[in-house]
Amino acid sequence: MQISRNVSIVALATVFLLGGCASRGPVPTFYDFGPAAPLAAMPAGTPPVPVLVIADANGPSWLDSQRMYYRLLYADAQQSRPYAYNRWNTPPLQLLSQRLKTRVAQSGVKVLSTTDAAAGVPLLRIDVDDFSQNFDTQTQSSGHVSLRASLFRGHRLLDQKTFSRSGQAASADAQGGAQALASASDAVAADLLAWLGTLNLPKE
Repeated sequence: MQISRNVSIVALATVFLLGGCASRGPVPTFYDFGPAAPLAAMPAGTPPVPVLVIADANGPSWLDSQRMYYRLLYADAQQSRPYAYNRWNTPPLQLLSQRLKTRVAQSGVKVLSTTDAAAGVPLLRIDVDDFSQNFDTQTQSSGHVSLRASLFRGHRLLDQKTFSRSGQAASADAQGGAQALASASDAVAADLLAWLGTLNLPKE
C-alpha cells in the first residue's frame, strides 16, 4: 500500500515537472555583431588622431535592454515591435559602443576610456538616434543605424556630425536583422573614421 502511494506521488510529480517545462516555451536565441573583420587599407597619414577618448554611447531607454525590435514600415511605421524569442547578447548601446571603439583602434588610434582620460586628449561622444530593423515588405528588411558624433577637447566642442547608414538583411527574420545592423554599424564606423581624418585638431 505504501509502495503504491509512493509510486503515485512520483508519477504525479513527473507530470507537473513535464507540464512546467512545456509551458516555458521556446528557448530564446541570442545575437551579437560577430567578429570585426579587418579594416580596408587606410589612406596615407592615418591614424586621424593619435589618442582618443571614446565615451559609451547614449540613446533612448529601449536601446538599453537586450530585446530586439523591428518596424513594419508597410503597416505601421510608428510602432516598434519586439521579437518574442530573440535577444541581443548585450544591449545595443553597449554593442555599438564596443564596435566603434574596436574599429577606431583598428585604424591605429590609441583608444582610452573616460576613466583613463588625460588633460588635452580629445573626447568623442556618441548619441544614438536609431538602431532598428525596418521591414519595407513582409520579405524585405534592412538594419538602420543613425547617430550623432560630437568631438570635444575639455569643455569645448570641436566639431559635430550626424551619420546614418543602412544594411540590407539577407533574411526576413531576427538573424537577418542582426547581420544587417552589424553591417550598418561597420559602415557608420568607417564614415566616422573618415570624418576624424578631415579634422585639423588644434593643439593645446
